[in-house]
Amino acid sequence: MSPHAELVSRLRAAWLSGKTRPMEYRLAQLEALGRFLDEKKQDILEATAADMLEVSELSICRSELNHTLNNLGAWMKDKHVEKNWATQLDSAFIRKDPYGVVLIIGPWNYPINLLLVPLIGAIAAGNCVVMKPSEITRNVERLVAETLPRYLDEDCFAVVTAGVEETTRLLENKFDYIFFTGSPSVGRIVMTAAAKHLTPVTLELGGKNPCYVSDSCNVQNVARRVAWGRFFNAGQTCVAPDYVLCSVEMQEKLLPALREAITEFYGPNPRESPDFGRIVGDRQFQRVQALLHSGHTAIGGQTDAGERYIAPTVLVEVQQDDPVMQEEIFGPILPILTVTSVDDAIAFINARERPLVLYVFSSRKEVRSWAGSSIPLSVGRILLWPSG
Repeated sequence: MSPHAELVSRLRAAWLSGKTRPMEYRLAQLEALGRFLDEKKQDILEATAADMLEVSELSICRSELNHTLNNLGAWMKDKHVEKNWATQLDSAFIRKDPYGVVLIIGPWNYPINLLLVPLIGAIAAGNCVVMKPSEITRNVERLVAETLPRYLDEDCFAVVTAGVEETTRLLENKFDYIFFTGSPSVGRIVMTAAAKHLTPVTLELGGKNPCYVSDSCNVQNVARRVAWGRFFNAGQTCVAPDYVLCSVEMQEKLLPALREAITEFYGPNPRESPDFGRIVGDRQFQRVQALLHSGHTAIGGQTDAGERYIAPTVLVEVQQDDPVMQEEIFGPILPILTVTSVDDAIAFINARERPLVLYVFSSRKEVRSWAGSSIPLSVGRILLWPSG
């Protein structure tokens, strides 16, 4: 039997009692979560800084929390719908019921944001929740496990610390909904476990997000936006641009503009910049460092295993079968591949797994429209930048 079966049963009993359903209860738990964010702000900042120098998560959680507190009453109301011939004599409406006991498995790249934002939604919907923070960001894991339960109702909310083997055992339990953020490989494991109980899931998975840069754009604007998105949090962001597709002529213009943008953001030596992060762990560092052998290094390329530092790096002369093009990079490396046209770029992207996000930079509306309508995405996020 799973070691967490008793915990899940206890939370399910609390949910079945109806304890989480009243709006007053949900508001009280959300407000308690707000106190956790406020009172433990410095501890959270120190824990995230100790793990990977990422301190941008608190404002996102607070914004989500405020939005939820302001709209919860409206969200909980029944929504009346039109009747058809079979329901003319009935009352027809949609009632939003909680699922029950929810499991949230958080990632390491944004260990507060991507654990607590799903938690806010789960509380607002009236669920009981088991939270599993990432074991890789140990400082955040310890803080959440030791501190958060003091703020929330322990009958309905619990934190479980677990590694890979323990998480596999945790997934053997029946949950009513699972929210997972992480890699596609682990996402398959989560979905397989959920299928045994017909449990619905939300999988927020990474991918190789393409960035097409047309010849008709403001190169400086493109460089600043791509550099910010690629190198923020040392590239450890699931929606970061993963590679650039552009013409040979645009590559010649883009390289000096990217070098200038990197210097503007992180100074002449990013290693000394307080704004540039580090790779989260040794195993992740070794994986990302190995990708530097692809193509030719045009910018950056410096590494320090002791600090887990990899400089903001731009690769050129990258081939389709190079290691850097076989997996999501999840680090501060930006490959540039050349194409002859927007149709060539679309064909290149569509020949691969569906990306999470597509970035298109062009001052021509027809280019943005054609690219945006021709490439299917896994979750439908398309960013079409005028860049004029």
